[in-house]
Amino acid sequence: MNKGFQLASNDFPPGAAIPRQHTCQGADESPELHWSEPPAGVLTFALVVDDPDAPAGTWVHWVAWNIPAAEHGMAANFTRQEQTANGTRQGRNDFGKIGYNGPCPPPGKTHRYFFRLYALDSKLDLHAGATRTQLDTAMRGHILAKAEYMGTFKR
Repeated sequence: MNKGFQLASNDFPPGAAIPRQHTCQGADESPELHWSEPPAGVLTFALVVDDPDAPAGTWVHWVAWNIPAAEHGMAANFTRQEQTANGTRQGRNDFGKIGYNGPCPPPGKTHRYFFRLYALDSKLDLHAGATRTQLDTAMRGHILAKAEYMGTFKR
């Protein structure tokens, strides 16, 4: 895996609390994300955001794929369309919705939210609205590198 491949956000430092506007207690807008030093041969990126601390097991907050290799970020409040003009497709999260839905844990302990960006060697033949499980299956054998960024939230 490529050690130089990095994922970051200008909206919160790594490991820090995710601002309220990016959660169910605020506007529930996706945070700004950007990445650098993708590996050679990347054709598209895929993004998965999940909470491994959810009471029912890992909870998926966002899945997106076929993000073009020419892209180096996603703007805050990214559209919730199934497919964007540049070909990015989004799937169904565990809230049953398309696109991003932010942290919304039950009151109590702090939860961790992992943003994982995968550099892929192909465009995925996966319909918009697909689930995390379907994305994981489609990515198998095509991952060149993975970058990770984590934030926390507590209600």
